[in-house]
Amino acid sequence: MVSMCNENLESFSDFLVSKGLRMTGQRKGVFEALFKQPGHFTAEQLLQDAQSLDDTVSRATVYRCLPLLVESGVIRKIDVGQDNKYYALNGSSETFKAQVVCIDCDKIFDIDAPFMEWYGKNVSAKLGLDVKDQRLQVHAECPQFRKQGNCSRSIN
Repeated sequence: MVSMCNENLESFSDFLVSKGLRMTGQRKGVFEALFKQPGHFTAEQLLQDAQSLDDTVSRATVYRCLPLLVESGVIRKIDVGQDNKYYALNGSSETFKAQVVCIDCDKIFDIDAPFMEWYGKNVSAKLGLDVKDQRLQVHAECPQFRKQGNCSRSIN
């Protein structure tokens, strides 16, 4: 994991330089906090972890870093139709990921969906277009939560 973090840090630093920016101590704190996230996370969760590493990291720094991290490919943004946007590290997976969102316990599950990548490429090619973004989300109910009022999968 440390090797992956260091490789991504170097890549992200190069990306910042290409944008005329530099890797500040605060940006490095935000970047390192990414690798403390257990899965999907919000900007506020990232802020808390970044501040635990570097108390000079501000909310503004996190919110300015997130689009850069998405554009650089280090993380991906996941909009599940709620107030908060979620983010996740981009792993080394070659397979398109879709999300199943539990509307009861708010857990987000990533699932492999290689058919979606194929579908998007084929439909776009037939129309003469290039795919820039594609997503699939399933919103589902949790029978355990509905029956018992709690869920063993919840993120609380």
